[in-house]
Amino acid sequence: MNYSKVYIDSFGYELAPVVVSSSDLEKRLEPVYKKMRLNPGQLEALTGIFERRYWPHKHSMHEGASIAAKRALAKSGLSPSDIGMVVYGGVCRDNIEPATACSVADCIGAGSHAVVYDVSNACLGVLTGMIQVANAIELGQIKAGIVVSSESARQIVDLTIERLIAAPSMETFKKTIATMTGGSGAVAVLLTSKELSSKGHRLLGGVLKNDVKHHKLCVWGPDAGIMGAGAEVFMETDSVGVLTHGAKLGKETFEAFKKEMGLNGSLPDKVICHQVGSAHQKLILESLGIPKGKDYATYPYLGNIGTVSLPLTAAIASEREFLKKDDLVAFLGIGSGLNCMMLAVEW
Repeated sequence: MNYSKVYIDSFGYELAPVVVSSSDLEKRLEPVYKKMRLNPGQLEALTGIFERRYWPHKHSMHEGASIAAKRALAKSGLSPSDIGMVVYGGVCRDNIEPATACSVADCIGAGSHAVVYDVSNACLGVLTGMIQVANAIELGQIKAGIVVSSESARQIVDLTIERLIAAPSMETFKKTIATMTGGSGAVAVLLTSKELSSKGHRLLGGVLKNDVKHHKLCVWGPDAGIMGAGAEVFMETDSVGVLTHGAKLGKETFEAFKKEMGLNGSLPDKVICHQVGSAHQKLILESLGIPKGKDYATYPYLGNIGTVSLPLTAAIASEREFLKKDDLVAFLGIGSGLNCMMLAVEW
């Protein structure tokens, strides 16, 4: 897919205020560590994450997403009435229905003409929303749209720790290490047509591929498999399987990406990957033949914020001038499913 008149005009984000270190989590896991004879420091050693952030208790997802959206709008100079589409792409939502995007649209004052809905695609939710907004802009249906997300790791981490303490085992510990990487935060990406963007970054296009036979490698949902009130939620990840098969899918997608974007054997100037942890970053970059210096990482101090991680990292990398004008930047997203999406942006 290629675009001729779509721009990322601005980003907005909100960092959750409660800082939680890996050692804080390990103090809560002390009975588990004692039973399994594990030494403290395992979480940071295995993931490269020394802290992450949580929202306060009783925090609604639309609150953070709305703050991020307002910041993106303020940076762009556009009015809420200019927004033709509001898409919420988070895994975490306020309710099963209505769409959390409705709350965000109301908070930012979007007009009654705007298309408003949620989209779900694991950690690729925001990138998926960006493509849907970009398609509408390219077709001339809208001139601007905003994609938002807010994720919260507090609840699932608390439930996982309770589960481990109640029934400690090395098998469960291995399956829930990935859960412990979770962080919280919110992001907004404002996309516009060429005529509305005076300082944006051109979205050139991208590719996507799937390997859905591996859809059971990472699961977050109710134990009984039925969503409903009172359902006990769990999250389990086959980390080795996700890494192995994700890297293979990533390599196939990257080859297609380079061909689609006409890179002719060369590499992007910079890349922003989904933020999982040190092992994921190392394997993905090595698989794609990308030097570590081309990537920007936030996972050591923000953890894995799901759908928020990649666009938030891009925003921070831009603020800190890691991403420079005219850089060809690749957004490299791999999510549960397995799904892989790679987008090219002329910064």
